[in-house]
Amino acid sequence: MISSVTGELREVGDDRISLGVGPITCELLIAAADIQLLAAGVGEEMTFHTIFYLQGDASGGNIEPRLVGFLRKEDKRFFEKFITVKGIGPRKALKALALPTGEIAQAIESKDAKFLTQLPEIGKRMAEQIVAELAGKVQEFATAYTGATMGGAGGHRPRSPIEEDAIAALMALGERRMDAEHLLDRAKQLSPNVKTTAALVGEMLRLRTVRA
Repeated sequence: MISSVTGELREVGDDRISLGVGPITCELLIAAADIQLLAAGVGEEMTFHTIFYLQGDASGGNIEPRLVGFLRKEDKRFFEKFITVKGIGPRKALKALALPTGEIAQAIESKDAKFLTQLPEIGKRMAEQIVAELAGKVQEFATAYTGATMGGAGGHRPRSPIEEDAIAALMALGERRMDAEHLLDRAKQLSPNVKTTAALVGEMLRLRTVRA
């Protein structure tokens, strides 16, 4: 089983990426929330935590192998729970995960079906189904992005979901968390009006280049 792959990010599409792994180029399907973020990292070496599955109808002989990639182990584990909901397959789940998993998990734990209907592919009935099947089962993911429980006593200070995503992106490029947080703080100080994950990552990458 392929649990992770590391390689050069060569191309970012609407719902997938191309990753150069030695002489091989792998295609990975990616959650919607990460696509814009990854666009800032083309040419960088990254590690993706992966899930392999078969798409298609076996009875018709039309089966295609697919590899799904995640920057964070927590996102991979959340995805594995998310697709257990009746009516949500891997492709639908990837489109639906257009917000950080921490926010989605928090909405599920809060039984906020209205919030979930903001997600692509998720209507009112499906949102209620998600809450019914997963409420009480995804609390660990709801707190993973706040920073409140990371590292225990003396751990990292709380960060917003956008900031956590930016930090995770830099860590996927090989930065230590401490260094990624330092780059984030510098980016916020120099560009206080930057409000999106993609913009933060772009500024952090610029600062990293200057530092190098």
